[in-house]
Amino acid sequence: MKKLFIMALLVVGMTTVAQDRKERPNREKMERFTPEQRNQLMLKKMTLELDLNAKQQEQMKSVIAEKSAKQESRIKDRKANKDKDSKLSADERFNRQNMMMDEKIAMKSKMKSILSDSQFEKWDAMKVKHHKQRSHRMHKKMGDGMNHKEDVKK
Repeated sequence: MKKLFIMALLVVGMTTVAQDRKERPNREKMERFTPEQRNQLMLKKMTLELDLNAKQQEQMKSVIAEKSAKQESRIKDRKANKDKDSKLSADERFNRQNMMMDEKIAMKSKMKSILSDSQFEKWDAMKVKHHKQRSHRMHKKMGDGMNHKEDVKK
């Protein structure tokens, strides 16, 4: 009797979770912020997290705008070449990865020149934390049954 009761609770719990997930709006249906709004929110978040002064805020504003513009153009290119992206040659993939790494290096050097040493350490830690959270969400979204903490330990 006890096992039957536990099984009934599990079934009810699973169906409740499944229904809740279906009722959530899709990302496409949600109204998105404009690039300027996203940039402004990012700047304010960084100001709060890193305690930026007015000069640093102005410098960061241009860095964020530049990064956002590159990201938007990359997304448009990817959508335009959707079928081609799956058929990239090894050299094309290498060039794309190489370009991404160059951009990351440039961003890191810009941040080092704008931020103090303690702010830079905080920014680097924020970046790592954000990457882990995004990776965890991606695993959940893909339905990967693995626990992300276990993946990190390996």
